[in-house]
Amino acid sequence: MRSWLVCIDDTDDIGTKGTGEIAEEIAHLLSDNHLSRCAFVTRHQLYVHPDIPYTSHNSAMCFQVRTAKSQNEILEIAVAHLRSESAAAADPGIALLDLQHACDREALIAFGEQAKEEVKTKAQAYALAEQLGIHLSEHGGTGQGIIGALAGLGLRLQGNDGRIKGQFNLPGLEAGEVSLSVGEVIELTGVDRVLSDCGEQLCFKTPLYLSGKVKAVYRDHQVSLLVYEEQGRWRNALKQQLKHY
Repeated sequence: MRSWLVCIDDTDDIGTKGTGEIAEEIAHLLSDNHLSRCAFVTRHQLYVHPDIPYTSHNSAMCFQVRTAKSQNEILEIAVAHLRSESAAAADPGIALLDLQHACDREALIAFGEQAKEEVKTKAQAYALAEQLGIHLSEHGGTGQGIIGALAGLGLRLQGNDGRIKGQFNLPGLEAGEVSLSVGEVIELTGVDRVLSDCGEQLCFKTPLYLSGKVKAVYRDHQVSLLVYEEQGRWRNALKQQLKHY
């Protein structure tokens, strides 16, 4: 069994299935529906600029999978699904990294960080992938999605970037607000920890007041529920606070 990072980008169009949903489907297919604990999909926000075509937000989707399948078998499954589910107007790309493979990870992380702040080109992405021995391929349209796919690998490796796809449906949340301890939230959601916006990890007995969309972020290589303090109460992070991820 080996562990891999898979990242895809630019698969959707307005009104079609989102890239995150397609990534989740590929994760299920590769793991034979026995997902590992690391199989959650992280959404990585990239640079928004007039020179960069994107559907709505310019973000890449990455997940880890542990499997006995070979690289060719992984690609056969993932690419077939990518081709069948991507929108006709999309420019999908996929990147695949064997986590046991020795390469210059700092260079890959640097590419991801740069892609959050500047325009990168396909030529740059292909050159780096070849240098590092990482699979990178395009599967329709302009193939522009390879840039985000490679950047997403780097940002997932970096461990302090990205929101976890989806939100948590906690009992009582439908009424508007629910109060649970940190320990209860960890048990109900599977997050690794609850973290304040100042970086403090809250203890198990700390009460939380949760409402609206309860979402986690990827920080210090852990799935972290981000909270902030308001009038002595810890509340789940607001949309504006989550935008930093």
